[in-house]
Amino acid sequence: MRKFKEALSAKVFHSKAAFRLESGEVLPELHIAYHTYGTMNEDGSNVVWVCHALTANSDVADWWTGLIGAGKAIDPARHFIVCANIIGSCYGSSGPHTTNPETGSPWYQSFPAVTIRDMVQAHVLLRQHLRIPRIQLLIGGSMGGYQALEWALTEPGIIGRLFLLCTGAAESAWGIAIHTAQRLAIEADSSWQENCHSAGSKGLKAARAIGMLTYRNYQTFVKAQSDEDKEKTDHFRASSYINYQGDKLVKRFNAQTYWLLTKAMDSHNIARGRHENITATLSHIQQPALLIGISSDILCPPEEQQLMAAHLPHATYHEIDSSYGHDGFLIEFEKIGQILREWMD
Repeated sequence: MRKFKEALSAKVFHSKAAFRLESGEVLPELHIAYHTYGTMNEDGSNVVWVCHALTANSDVADWWTGLIGAGKAIDPARHFIVCANIIGSCYGSSGPHTTNPETGSPWYQSFPAVTIRDMVQAHVLLRQHLRIPRIQLLIGGSMGGYQALEWALTEPGIIGRLFLLCTGAAESAWGIAIHTAQRLAIEADSSWQENCHSAGSKGLKAARAIGMLTYRNYQTFVKAQSDEDKEKTDHFRASSYINYQGDKLVKRFNAQTYWLLTKAMDSHNIARGRHENITATLSHIQQPALLIGISSDILCPPEEQQLMAAHLPHATYHEIDSSYGHDGFLIEFEKIGQILREWMD
């Protein structure tokens, strides 16, 4: 696997055409960073496209090694795998820290608002650039699932099957409240709107801390982060863990991107502008769909996947009993891989 990975690097598709966002604002040009693995067959029937979540990048074979790779459920020896960095992110696609061609300087906080639908329209442009006639399997977990659902509705004749994990048909009031708390943390850092890459780093650390509490749960923290020393009054293991995770994200991400992308997540509602409600919109998604929920997920709980399974015409639902919470879709790869293999056969 390592030799396979070393041969790969991110590519960047540069569209010089103006890109109109759902808000009506226009990006003068568009950059989309992406990775591909394997080879597309002659009729393009072996394409698997993975839509990534909030802080991930396009190198899916690096961050989802349990599912993507040699001998895994999605294998580059059999599949042509594509993953594109979402617009608004900081891993090569157009976003706050890329250059505004009209000013010659980075956009920073002036980068316009984007929605999940904008991200999907960018994916469509890349699909066309790569001359992919059909996506056999479209995969998305968490925010990636938001993109997958939108894409199935945007290009129904292009998407063959859906694999959705720990996701929902609309951002919940719970999710919006969490994102608002995270943005308040960023906004409390007086540097967050400065024109530099480190702007808002303290606020981003606090936002990540809030997020970590929703990615896991009470049971996970008690099991993994409890202190055996009953005499302690400070420097607790759980506190060190939260600080570590915050610092880790600050080193690879930035506050203006995080703020922008949580706003994009809030925009997610597949019924907006389409049908009277979510259930009616779900009924129009005709692709066979595999849905997986994690029993302990408090961010996007199983009831959201169960709702979709009840109204998607061709849905198969599995719930994994796991203590890992929302992050279970990245960790429980053996169980997930087995379910996916059986469903694909």
